[in-house]
Amino acid sequence: MLGLDSLPPKVLYENYGKGLDFIREIIKDSQNYLMKTCHPPITVPAWISMFTGKTPGELGIYGFRHRKPGTFDSYIVNSNDVKEKAIWDDLGKKGLKMGLFGVPPTYPPKPINGFMITDFNTPSKEKPYSFPPWIKNELQNNLKEEPIFDVVYRTEDRDKAYNDLMEMIDNHQRILNYLVKKSWDLFLYVEIGVDRAHHMFWKYFDNSHPRYEYHEKYSNAIPTVYKKIDNWFSNLIKQLPKDTIYVIVSDHGTKSMIGSYPINQWLIEQGFLKLKKEVNNEGTDLTFDIIDWNETKVWAWGGYYSRFFFNIKGREPHGIIEKEEVEGLVKDIKNSINKIKGPNNENWKNEAYLPQEIYPVSKGDAPDLTVYLDDLNWRPIGTIGYKSMYLEKNDKGPDDSMHDWYGVFSIYDPEGTLKKGNMGVIEINKIRQVLEELVLS
Repeated sequence: MLGLDSLPPKVLYENYGKGLDFIREIIKDSQNYLMKTCHPPITVPAWISMFTGKTPGELGIYGFRHRKPGTFDSYIVNSNDVKEKAIWDDLGKKGLKMGLFGVPPTYPPKPINGFMITDFNTPSKEKPYSFPPWIKNELQNNLKEEPIFDVVYRTEDRDKAYNDLMEMIDNHQRILNYLVKKSWDLFLYVEIGVDRAHHMFWKYFDNSHPRYEYHEKYSNAIPTVYKKIDNWFSNLIKQLPKDTIYVIVSDHGTKSMIGSYPINQWLIEQGFLKLKKEVNNEGTDLTFDIIDWNETKVWAWGGYYSRFFFNIKGREPHGIIEKEEVEGLVKDIKNSINKIKGPNNENWKNEAYLPQEIYPVSKGDAPDLTVYLDDLNWRPIGTIGYKSMYLEKNDKGPDDSMHDWYGVFSIYDPEGTLKKGNMGVIEINKIRQVLEELVLS
């Protein structure tokens, strides 16, 4: 399974851009789906939702970082937070051998029947990143290198980001060429470099981007990434047994970021959030100490989506909202969110969901509301102090793209035993069942 993080249908199925020549050819003889991703549409929890068959609510995982209950602090989600069995756990118990590379979140590594290299959230090469542990020594001794887990991609130094990105993908492929020679029945490989390329260089690639510009080097960055993967994949198929089935899948799509919207500043304007004193420095982080908790009902986190937290009495250290007041507060906030319009007073498609509206169950510390602005065209940012509510840039470094609701899921059987063509829409948490049927058939 070739996992191309954030690859949109526009690229794979509609042939936008260059670089995926071989993969697009086999797509013509494949079983193809539009993959509808989860709430929220981001890498964590999307991949683990795919491989467990569970929704983020059932997993209790709602993003990369989580709020520590009853505090203003956060922590980064890792494999210890995954309480449900993944496909590699259950198939491994049946005697099948697994190979994993870069699947989020698999750090820290857990025992499997097979081998793994962990994902981009691995803190460093000094930490354990493989199972069995001696795989790390094998890479050091046989390849004289170790995995590059991620790159700095929100940076003004795009030349360095470009070079680091290309080296990371080359590094992954050298290691993969070594690992695929081991014994396995199912190999799952997620390339985070595709997502990083999109965030770094989308405005140079997508001519529908509101700030599109052609650049001799940067406009070829994404096609170069695609080409590296395409060449590697075409060579891989020549090496593997003829009855190998290949899956190409993404965890969500990609679209242009029109701009960003300071969501906590909006909460202040609407009277839901109050500060101890006015903040006029643009890009100021909202911190615990500057909030007037006696007058604050709601605060938010930014990101590709926004998470709203209610200051509920008995749950929060300075809570003021009675439990019987929550229903009315939700109604007021939803009505206010629906009224947010664009910079030219154009209507936006805004959405705000309670956990029970999007999940069958919601374990763990779910946000009180999950909020999307203008169908993911605008990024809600958490910082405050801006003169305008409509900004062109992200507040945490350059970022050219947003995530989107639909990705890709394509199955290629060189022996032609599968039905071919367009099969419609499949939800991300239904993919595990398809993979299991392919492996066990």
